[in-house]
Amino acid sequence: MQQIGVIMNGVTGRMGTNQHLIRSIVSLRDEGGVRLPNGEYVVPRPYLVGRNERKLKALANEHNIDRWTADPDLESCLAEDDEIYFDSQITTRRTEAILKAINEGKHVYCEKPLAMDLDTALKVASTAKQADTKHGIVQDKLWLPGLVKLKRLIDEGYFGEIHSVRVEFGYWVFTGHTQPAQRPSWNYRAEDGGGIIDDMFSHWSYVLENLFGRVESVRCLGKTHISRRVDEQGEEYEATADDAAYAIMELEDDIVAQLNSSWTVRVNRDDLLEIKVDGTEGSAVAGLRECKTQHRANTPKPEWNPDTPSEHDFYQDWETVPTNKIHENAFKQQWKKFIRHVVADEPFPWDFLAGAKGVQLTEASHQSWSEERKISLNELSI
Repeated sequence: MQQIGVIMNGVTGRMGTNQHLIRSIVSLRDEGGVRLPNGEYVVPRPYLVGRNERKLKALANEHNIDRWTADPDLESCLAEDDEIYFDSQITTRRTEAILKAINEGKHVYCEKPLAMDLDTALKVASTAKQADTKHGIVQDKLWLPGLVKLKRLIDEGYFGEIHSVRVEFGYWVFTGHTQPAQRPSWNYRAEDGGGIIDDMFSHWSYVLENLFGRVESVRCLGKTHISRRVDEQGEEYEATADDAAYAIMELEDDIVAQLNSSWTVRVNRDDLLEIKVDGTEGSAVAGLRECKTQHRANTPKPEWNPDTPSEHDFYQDWETVPTNKIHENAFKQQWKKFIRHVVADEPFPWDFLAGAKGVQLTEASHQSWSEERKISLNELSI
């Protein structure tokens, strides 16, 4: 059994603490590590980094971690012999830290978006490639049970020719006036990197490409539906970032994707994320955990008559895709793959170029909104 040092920057944030530290690295450590192809195990040894000394110390004590630092310049931790640097800071701080880690010879894994703009994202990807360091971007939704089931249907040719995809995502985020908001206030300030386009479109980039094909163009409209919110200190502030976005994207093979993303919508669907796929032979609806299908042979024949009530229960015409295996936490599964990539050189296609594609779609969507037109996306290379 061997150990691998993992510098974790930004672990005091919600995602860094819950998904990456507790449910991934600490869980893998406590289970005895990641199993390698040769049967041996490698155990991650975390080194916590952040800006809040009190929170870092509390996390370290709670999870039996012996190394942490509030060094904002990363000098103390990057000087150690840890092999992996992980970054889940806010995006505005990410580029500088990643480049420092690459310069110190670390393999780098990070949250999305990779950078604030496409030129910077491509620079980071190119720097990592030239340094011959291993690099990866978090694309957690690919390991959600519902999407795993959907991918299985696609791989088995269930749909025939896919012609459309519809994505509904979102929920009501309270403004803070009467009930506390479920998301941090910076999410609603454009000057702090907030906005649902910046937050979610890098997700839609990799979900669409890995399941259906590359995004070739986008038409997008963003909106700030709620202009005043209340922050963590109870002070009202102006919301300057988009809290909803409506997009139409054209994919490879003439597939059309329609995506609604909103923090101002009340949920009336089976899950917070719902992906509807329609093809010539069948259709499917996937959520975070479940997936249901309707084959061409089982499709009812609706007749439109607004003068009489419909007595047909359309939900009953769908079949549930079985859960044929235990699905671990999505973040944890990708962490396993990245650690095996670093230690055993296993393939890992979700690299910084994949991360740059997410930034490209986000940037193009903002441009489409601003210029009120369709924006084409070129294939990226470094």
